[in-house]
Amino acid sequence: MTSPAALDALLDEHIREIADFPKPGVGFKDITPLLADAQAFAATIDALAELGRATCPGGIDHVVGMEARGFILAAPVALALGAGFVPVRKHGKLPAPTYDVSYALEYGEATLEVHRDAFGPGDKVLLVDDVLATGGTVQATAELVARCGATAVGVVVLLELSFLSGRRKLGNLPFGSLRRL
Repeated sequence: MTSPAALDALLDEHIREIADFPKPGVGFKDITPLLADAQAFAATIDALAELGRATCPGGIDHVVGMEARGFILAAPVALALGAGFVPVRKHGKLPAPTYDVSYALEYGEATLEVHRDAFGPGDKVLLVDDVLATGGTVQATAELVARCGATAVGVVVLLELSFLSGRRKLGNLPFGSLRRL
């Protein structure tokens, strides 16, 4: 287990900001250097799994990862928690019947989908993503989980962009982040 100070140092060293991407005025948080470093990636997954346990003390059945960077983090978190992994994808990417939700991003609009049979009734679901910005992606994903008959029981993210106030869209959903900016 990596200490909080050591994890902070790893995140500082391995997350870079790319100015004006994907459009002018946006400071994109690039986690690819973090993913490329085995020690930093493993420490991040361990910390997200521990945060998931703390955020959802009643346990979970599935971990949802949102396309695309959420997949990278959520799948190994699901393994660490002994839960199944369910991808939430962009429109048109899933082969079986889906539910879909359209929502606003901090720099555009998007539609997310999940297979209608992704969860069983009453399943407890942890949502994992790389960044909480405006909260639209998490809110849309929680709606998809509910439409499947399951319950979102918590959200954990690598980074929270607090200046965008995304937490407001989470309501009472338990939330945790490894880093708040």
